[in-house]
Amino acid sequence: MLRRDPIFWWATGIFALALLLMAVTRNQLWLVLMIGSYLLRPTLASLGFARRYVDERQMSIHYRSGNIAFAVMIITCIVLAIKLNADGNPSWEMFNIAIIVGLATKALFNVLLVMNLRKAATKIIIAVGLLLTLFVSMGSVDEGFSLGTFMRVGSMLAIVGVGLLSKKFPRIAGGIMFAITAVLVFFILKKGLTIAQVATALIVGGPLATAAAFLFTRDKSESEIEPKKPT
Repeated sequence: MLRRDPIFWWATGIFALALLLMAVTRNQLWLVLMIGSYLLRPTLASLGFARRYVDERQMSIHYRSGNIAFAVMIITCIVLAIKLNADGNPSWEMFNIAIIVGLATKALFNVLLVMNLRKAATKIIIAVGLLLTLFVSMGSVDEGFSLGTFMRVGSMLAIVGVGLLSKKFPRIAGGIMFAITAVLVFFILKKGLTIAQVATALIVGGPLATAAAFLFTRDKSESEIEPKKPT
């Protein structure tokens, strides 16, 4: 019998469970399990939990194919969101949420894996600000150019400005970001405490509040610089 590592057998078991659920139920959980079985090895390796079961060539392949797949998925979500918005289908907002979650997560882990929280915060704020600017612009296409549209787009671009400010003045930017996040969450929930509104508030406010908190942490480069002892 071929020798296989534990990850292979875990992935095989998850895949078998997915096939069983697909056969006996109509629940879409089988699809989640099937995807999980495929992504189990590269995800564990990326998080540093199973590096000994993946050689450097495999890591390079996972890295390159993962970036390509992520880019294709984001582009697909953008195209579908534009199409649904043009058709007047409100479901286009769900694709916007998926894009925000995907890009914010990638920006977060790109820097968290090297433990530089301030740098991660700057990237998250800028990325979320640009995405919110894009989505506000898309949502205002039917209205045309107006003072209201200009103010909404400008307020989203202000988030990008705070992200740029955080490079030089992290704690000041962190305080401003907490205030902006509170205002955004207030206006989102003001429309109603529905599941969609609460989910939107968490998806938008969560990354921004986390980034604001990161700006108050000590930068990794600062902790590595030890003061000189007096002679």
